[in-house]
Amino acid sequence: MIKFRMRKFVYTTIGAVMLLGGSFLATNAQTVTGTIAKGEVTKGRKAKATVVLDIPHDLHTNSNNPGSEYAIPTTVKITPVSGVKIGAVVYPRGMNKKFEFAEKALNIYEGKVEFTFDVTVPTSYRKPKIEIEVSVRYQACTNEVCYPPTSKKATLVANVR
Repeated sequence: MIKFRMRKFVYTTIGAVMLLGGSFLATNAQTVTGTIAKGEVTKGRKAKATVVLDIPHDLHTNSNNPGSEYAIPTTVKITPVSGVKIGAVVYPRGMNKKFEFAEKALNIYEGKVEFTFDVTVPTSYRKPKIEIEVSVRYQACTNEVCYPPTSKKATLVANVR
């Protein structure tokens, strides 16, 4: 009896570690990068910034508008820079996909997903570079399971002229 309980404990523990390890890998497999106007902005002129979420081929994330109150949307947050005007984030349209666990199709992102927003550096800006911190919050999923939501940060940099 003790041998059986010990074996059950060991198998349960190994299973939990494998599940948590898989969850860690799945939520950390995505990368977040980005640019501001190919690395150079002009004072007083609007420039386009792009944030890229790269999702591995065996995963997807819910879009910003997934179509279900239970699905956690992908969001991009931008840390303000003093005096710099930041426009609203433009979220791409996702694709509708039906999963066995859902009654209706969900709107998701797969592969490389680009989010854009405008940046306007004021003419009074004195620094030679601008750095904008962004954070992308998403929930990585396979076709069978969704992992806990997570966030990844990136710093977008451009020279100012």
